[in-house]
Amino acid sequence: MITVKSLSKHFGDLVVLKDISVEINKGEVISIIGPSGTGKSTFLRCLNLLETPTGGEIFIDGEPLLDKNTNVPKIRQKMGMVFQSFNLYAHLTVLENLTIGPIKLLGRGKNDADRKAIELLKLVGLAEKAGNFPDELSGGQKQRVAIARCMAMEPEILLFDEPTSALDPTMVSEVLAVIRRLAKEGMTMVIVTHEMEFARNMSSRIFYMDEGIIYEEGTPQQIFGNPLREKTRAFIHRIRSLHYHIASRDYDLYALQSEMEAFCDKHLFTKEIKRAILLITEEILGVQQEFSDIDLSLSYSEKDGGIELVCENTGKPFNPFAEGVLEDDLGVTLIKSRCNNVSYQYENGKNILTLDVKV
Repeated sequence: MITVKSLSKHFGDLVVLKDISVEINKGEVISIIGPSGTGKSTFLRCLNLLETPTGGEIFIDGEPLLDKNTNVPKIRQKMGMVFQSFNLYAHLTVLENLTIGPIKLLGRGKNDADRKAIELLKLVGLAEKAGNFPDELSGGQKQRVAIARCMAMEPEILLFDEPTSALDPTMVSEVLAVIRRLAKEGMTMVIVTHEMEFARNMSSRIFYMDEGIIYEEGTPQQIFGNPLREKTRAFIHRIRSLHYHIASRDYDLYALQSEMEAFCDKHLFTKEIKRAILLITEEILGVQQEFSDIDLSLSYSEKDGGIELVCENTGKPFNPFAEGVLEDDLGVTLIKSRCNNVSYQYENGKNILTLDVKV
């Protein structure tokens, strides 16, 4: 249904999208996830030319959307788009909002358009609101009307730009229920969303966007269960991190401890866990041989509550956890007693110690 080749989009000097190439097949439900500001909505808007791409190609059902000889309005009729802000005509009733497009653009008769509109309102559970005006509806009801209005144009593809972000939590489920029903009926959909459970349960594939590219794509099982790339893992597990660099043996221990305490307090760690982290940090630095280039990373996963401390040190291979390496291994014993697991690897000239802190 949709083929994208080397798509890019610039706003002046700001590069929002760069070299995106994907294919979306008929009947697929694609969820696009990722941090704010990474080009998700811009990518969606480029697919139906609400934004004109800077470069690349887009094919809809094999037709080149960006070719100057292409009948763009005809192709765009194949795609409906649902926005965050509903965009209903306030001066028209719900029924009129659904029939104005088919009558004016598709040439439908009024009776035929009315009949189809009522069927669609029944589909989204709002047939009784046909005579109401948008201001008389809740946010969730307005969004369901917006979806029905898109369906009234008989599209082959639906694009959703964060359809639940403007809704109260109590109204989100009613909109997602409508999207689920459309998915079961085989509608091809591309959905920018922050509803992770919905994306996990309803998608054929997940696109994780970061840095203006599709950073990683895969099945929901892969993306949510075993993401391959670091930024995907951090986003999926909602990892919060503190990074601290040490350039010499005369580093400021008290400044380091102060930053770590602030991080622990921010994420509501118990006093026992905070003390354990400070002790582990001091002990892991105590067994280092070189201090010219040390990076400490303290990470906390909001998803599973896991806490991880990673110490990377540039230098010759040195594993303090190996038996017999240290004459006095009391520090290592203290570290191990407060961790579920400790591991060592040497990679790219760096000693990497990874500590899974007990919680």
